[in-house]
Amino acid sequence: MTGDAFLTLLQAHSAEFARAVATNEGEWIIKGFIDIYRQIYTVSVDTKIVSKVLELLLFPMFVDFAKQHSLGLELCPQQNFYPDLTFVDKQTAAKFAVDIKSTYRIDDKRVNGMTLGAFTGYFRNRESSKNTPYPYGQYSGHLILGVIYSQTQEAMDERNRYALDDLEKIPSVIRNFQFFAQPKYRIAATRPGSGNTKNIGSVTNITDLVSGNGPFAHLGEEVYDDYWMYYLTRDMAQALGVQRPYANLKSYAEYKQRGIDIIKAHKQEIEELSEDEDPNVDQEEQEGEE
Repeated sequence: MTGDAFLTLLQAHSAEFARAVATNEGEWIIKGFIDIYRQIYTVSVDTKIVSKVLELLLFPMFVDFAKQHSLGLELCPQQNFYPDLTFVDKQTAAKFAVDIKSTYRIDDKRVNGMTLGAFTGYFRNRESSKNTPYPYGQYSGHLILGVIYSQTQEAMDERNRYALDDLEKIPSVIRNFQFFAQPKYRIAATRPGSGNTKNIGSVTNITDLVSGNGPFAHLGEEVYDDYWMYYLTRDMAQALGVQRPYANLKSYAEYKQRGIDIIKAHKQEIEELSEDEDPNVDQEEQEGEE
């Protein structure tokens, strides 16, 4: 199975995912948490809580999805590992990484945004197994199963408790779900997810997000990889004692062009000097690092 074929299957199931988490009226089916005394505590609108409960609701659906398409399914072994789900083609052993990401609407055209995973660690060292069940480079595709929702405007008092008989009176904290699946690079932005974090941010326009029409969708995955593998936040640059090489696509293009111009200007010298280099040096250095 190719990455494109897997994406097509995942996109085809998006409507089923939506039906699994919402009523016919579009309300979230989760009303709260219940204790052994049959008392219900309302769910917070906090995005971390919402996203985790959504994941729990979707996991059985992913199990069915895997069975239907002869795929193995491995869940994330630890909280800070990437990805949330690893699908493995039982015939070819091809692996596909799927992260579940959710965000809420700000208005009819924009969402708050998503964080699409780290741009350090396993993302840069693609042969490393740190914080990932398989090295990043072993996956045939890196995809996002995205969930867009609206927050309920009604005031929710989290101090209230409800009896089980009052279940229908409890308002849902979120509603109007829209699911989509896209390769990570197609919805990535050119800035970190929030503040000075080391996570890739997403585009925030809903149409671009759902259709996979971010800036790297036009530039390609190779440019996305190169941009984010060498991106430095302000704090990262300060810690290294260097200037940030770039902070957006314009300065990235200028940075790359300067390098090309320098190489062109010294092409003859580089070729002559490379003839005198010892081809075994890189191998020796690698063995020394190990």
